[in-house]
Amino acid sequence: MTTAIDGPCGTEGVGSLAVAITCRDGTRLQGHLWRPDGSRSPNRGAIIVNPATGVLARYYHPYARFLAGRGFAVLTYDYRGIGGSRPASLRGSGIRWRDWGELDFDAAVRWIRECRAGPLMVVGHSIGGFLPGFAEAAGAVDRILTVGAQFAYRQDYRARDRLRMTARWHLLMPLVTALVGYFPGRRLGWLEDLPAGVAYEWAFRGERMEASYPAADRPALLARFAAVRAPILAVGTPDDPFGTPSAIHRGLGYYVASPRIQVQLMPSAIGAAELGHFGLFHAGKSGTFWTDTLRWLGDGENPWPEAAIDPGRAGRA
Repeated sequence: MTTAIDGPCGTEGVGSLAVAITCRDGTRLQGHLWRPDGSRSPNRGAIIVNPATGVLARYYHPYARFLAGRGFAVLTYDYRGIGGSRPASLRGSGIRWRDWGELDFDAAVRWIRECRAGPLMVVGHSIGGFLPGFAEAAGAVDRILTVGAQFAYRQDYRARDRLRMTARWHLLMPLVTALVGYFPGRRLGWLEDLPAGVAYEWAFRGERMEASYPAADRPALLARFAAVRAPILAVGTPDDPFGTPSAIHRGLGYYVASPRIQVQLMPSAIGAAELGHFGLFHAGKSGTFWTDTLRWLGDGENPWPEAAIDPGRAGRA
C-alpha cells in the first residue's frame, strides 16, 4: 500500500510512500520514496532517479522497486509541469530545463538528505543525467549513473535519424508549441505534454548549453557544473538515436572536476535484443542491466570495463 506524506521523511517500514517536495520558489513536486527492506539487505544509501524529458516518474518505478529490494532508499519524482507535478494549465508556461535542475533536482537532493544519511547516488536518464550540474546542492551527491544523457544538440543525433529527428523536434515541435501554448505530446503520441519553455529550449539549443541563457548568467552556470565532483558512469547504447557517443561526450565535458567513465554498451553484452533510448529502464528489455548497476551504485565499480571508450572516439559523431 502507498501512504502519502508531506515532507520528510517517513522512512520506517517497507514499500513506497507518496511524497511532496517543496522547491525554494514554492513549487511543490509529487514523487515517491521507495523504502528498503533492511531485513533482506543492509542499508546502502539513497538514490534519486531523474527522468527523461516528457517521461513520467512512474516509468522508473519498477527499477526503483528493484533497487529498494537491494537495500537502497530511492526517490522518484515528476519535474514541474509533468505528471503529478503538472499545474492546472500549461499554456504559456515558461518552465525550462534549467528549472528542472536548478530548482527541482536541487530540492530533491535537499529533501533526501534530510531523510537519509550515508551515500547519495543519482540515476539520470537522458536530460535527467545532465541536470545535476545546474543544482547548488549537487555537491552532496556521491556518485552518478547516467543513461543516454545529453542535451539534444541535433548534430549529435544518430546520423541515419538526424533529418527525421530534426524535423520532428526542432521544426514541428516549436511550431505546434507556438500555436497551442504548450507542446501537446500526449495527443500526438510523442512523450508527455511539455511546457513551452522546455519545448523551445530543446528545439533551439545549440552545441553549447550555456548559449541558451543570458550572457550574464553563463559564468555562474559553468562554475556550478565545474563544482560537481561526484564520479560519473555514463552509459550509451549503439541503437540510441539521442544518446550517441558524441552527445554523451558533449554533456560530460561540463563536469570537468568529476572522474568520468563513458561506456558504449552492446545489447548482447547484457542479454538484450535491442534497447534504444528507453529499454534499459524497461524490465522486459533490460537484460542484466539492473543487476549490473548495483556494482556502480553500491561500490563505485564499473561493471562493463570492456565497454569503456576513450574520449577521442567518444567525441566523434
